[in-house]
Formats: sequence, C-alpha cells, structure tokens
Amino acid sequence: MNDDTSVNNDTVLLDSDSEAVVDNIIKANQAAWSTRETSEGSQELRRRDVTQAEELGRESGAVLRLSDGVVLDPTQIDIDRPDDETMILNMGPQHPSTHGVLRLMLELEGETVLRTKPIIGYLHTGMEKQAEALTYVQGSTNVTRMDYMSPLFNELVFSLAAESLLGIEMPERATWIRMLMCELNRMASHLVWMATNGMDMGSSSMMIYAFREREMVLSFFEKTTGLRMNTNYIRPGGVAADLPDGWEDDIAVICDTILERTYEYDDLLTGQPIFRERQEGVGNLTAEEALALSITGPLLRSTGVPWDLRRAMPYLNYDQVDFDVIVGTYGDNFDRYAIRLNEIRESIRIVRQILEKMPKGDYRVQDPKVTPPPRSRIDESMESLIHHFKLFTEGFKVPEGETYVAVESPRGELGVYLVSDGSSKPFRMHVRGPSFVNLQALPLLLRGGMMSDAVAVISSVDPVMGEVDR
Repeated sequence: MNDDTSVNNDTVLLDSDSEAVVDNIIKANQAAWSTRETSEGSQELRRRDVTQAEELGRESGAVLRLSDGVVLDPTQIDIDRPDDETMILNMGPQHPSTHGVLRLMLELEGETVLRTKPIIGYLHTGMEKQAEALTYVQGSTNVTRMDYMSPLFNELVFSLAAESLLGIEMPERATWIRMLMCELNRMASHLVWMATNGMDMGSSSMMIYAFREREMVLSFFEKTTGLRMNTNYIRPGGVAADLPDGWEDDIAVICDTILERTYEYDDLLTGQPIFRERQEGVGNLTAEEALALSITGPLLRSTGVPWDLRRAMPYLNYDQVDFDVIVGTYGDNFDRYAIRLNEIRESIRIVRQILEKMPKGDYRVQDPKVTPPPRSRIDESMESLIHHFKLFTEGFKVPEGETYVAVESPRGELGVYLVSDGSSKPFRMHVRGPSFVNLQALPLLLRGGMMSDAVAVISSVDPVMGEVDR
C-alpha cells in the first residue's frame, strides 16, 4: 500500500447496490430474531406439512387414549387437507374473552375451526416450587392465589394434605365452618362465571346483576376473615378466626336473596332465543371423551357422568348433608350453563343445612405445636409470646411421608400431592389443577365449530389462568 494512502478501519464505503443488499440482510435478521423471540417452540400449532399424523390427530381431537388402549374416532383424522386451504390464526393472550392470559392457535377453513392448540405459560408464578421455601404455616398464603376465583378451596386442600401427614383431627366446628365458607365461595365463583359468560354472549345486564350478588358473599368474607379474596383463612389446624357475631342472620339474607335472583337469571337468559342459539348444540363433548381426558367438574357432569367428590369420595362432613349432583345430557354449552346455575341453588341448600347443624366449640385444634396461643395471652405471658414468635418464624415440623388429597372445587377435582421430609417446609408439592386439565378439552369442543363460537366455548370451560400457570 502506498504511503500517501490512508485507510480508516472503522469506515467502509459502499455503493447504492451494496447498501440495499445490507439493508435486506439486516431486515431479514430482525424478522428472524423477532420470530424466535415470540415463538413458543413445539408448543405452537405448526403447518400440516410439517406435522406428523399422530400429532395432527391429537391436535384435531381425534386421538384419545383410554386406559385399555382403545383409540376413539380414528377415522376423523384429516391429514390430507392442503395448507393453502387453511389459515392459522392467533387468539389471545391479550384477548379480553380468553378469561386471562390464554393463547389459542386456531387452524381455520373459512370460519370453521379445524384444529386448536392452547398455549399457556404467560402467567407463571412458580407456586409449587415456592412452596418448598415456605413453612406449612405460610403455605396457605401461597396456594390461595392459584385459583383466585375460589381461593378458599386452595387453602382447604393444602390444609387437608398437611393435616393428613400430621395425623390431627379437626374440631367439629372447624369442619363445619370450612364447609360453610367453601360453599359460599362456590356460589361466588359460579356467579362470576354467570356474569362473564353473560358478557361473552352480549348480555351486559348479567354482568351487573351477578356481580351485585357476589358482592354480598365477599362482604361476608371481609367481615369474617378481614379480606375479600385470598383470605388465608383456612389453615392447617382449623381456621384463622371464629365466625363473627350475627353471622346466622347474614347467611340467611345471602341465601334468600341469591336464591330469588337465580330465578331472575332464568328469566333473563334461559329462554332468551339468541342466548339459546349460542349455547345449544355448541361445544359438544361425550362422556367417553371427557373420561379419556380426565376432565372433571361441570365440564364432565354436562356429559351425564354424576362425578362429584363431595358425593363420590366425601370429605369434611358432606356425607351429613343432602344435595343433588346436577348432570347434563348433551355435553354442550347450555348444559354447562344450566349445571352451574343449579349448583348455586344446591350450595344454598347445603349452606342452610350447615346453618342448622353448626355446633359450638373450638374453631381450631388446641395443639400448641400447631396452633398459636390466643392473641390476648401474648400481652400477658412471655411463654405465649415466645411460642407465637417461633411458630410464625420457624413453623411446625410435619412427620415424613407423602399424601394426596382432593376436593371438589367449582371447576372440578383440585388435588394436592404433598411430600414431607420431616422438616417445617414441604419437600415437594404438586397441584392437580382442574383448569389445567380441563383445557385439554378445547380442541374437541371447538373442532368443526364456527370461529364465532370460540368465545362461548372457552367461557363454558371456565378456566382460571392463575391455576393453569401456577
């Protein structure tokens, strides 16, 4: 190189054609990077030409494995449809009618849904892993936030699991209080569903009315527990506090008012022609399909299977109260609507029996290893103060072992598998969330239906994404 020639290593001069090539490369890399950033990998719905037949059949809802190895409806696997006749469309996760951060990838032929793939994971909180870092005393504050529409059920199933390992027996009053609060919570949860389902169908009036009734239940929760939601009320060993003075009158007013209003809901929705057209014969599910997918709750009972853990595997004192297990016939959206409406009435029936049967006595076990001292004693006794401090800082130790306990939540079987290594913290906790399991039904429910019915079908499943992504 000549001495009079200077070269700047930081600057490269390009002609116009070269600049255009570089711009195209940059844009291509940006597009590829953007795709990688938003891709959920194998969880996403892929084109038919790159999807294996077995996976395609599973996504189409045609392949369901039963316990005996039988394959349901193998002839319904449609794998020869050309890709240029279909379109893959994203619905969610920001869609207001997916009931949380749920993303659906839909393969459409015109407006007909061929395949559906639910994509989850946008709300991960790591509650099961977090349980390993929290004591059993703190555990209820963790699990209560999973299914935030029915937090008391989360607290109940965790407490029952811990108590089964502890080997302690609940006072009768504590058991009946738990039943009372959970049935009120079931009513409140179904009322939220009635409200949001009505809104999804275009009935803004239903949204106003159902939330009005739910407010009565939440006001009672606030009066009893100090909080409207995520109460941390049901704890290992009993409940946090006794029922407030005048609770009987409050319960009577709640039951009388909500029962009367359910018949107003009947007048508003049940016979409404547009509502019935959006519900009847839409999102059908058979009993065989539901059982193959381990679906529970109103979704299973809509197919005619009378499976309710309160009756099939009684816990608490449900074997001492009379109630009916509501079932459907066709497994469609309307059956699921009718079941939840009538379950509100059955919960009212149970609550009224609890009102008559509520015994006197302790609302928690009087075991100093599990139960903190009365608040009044803390100011009077140094021993009580030390006991209180150690219980809420170190917790109580649970004997080694493992257990699985399940209850009937408003959405189905809610179970907790708990492993103890003898310390004050769970070694492992796994939750069987009904919303997570029931989401498997969406490909079946939506297959062959119209895109316009997707919102109605999602609503009929009643998923709570806090439980799905726990």
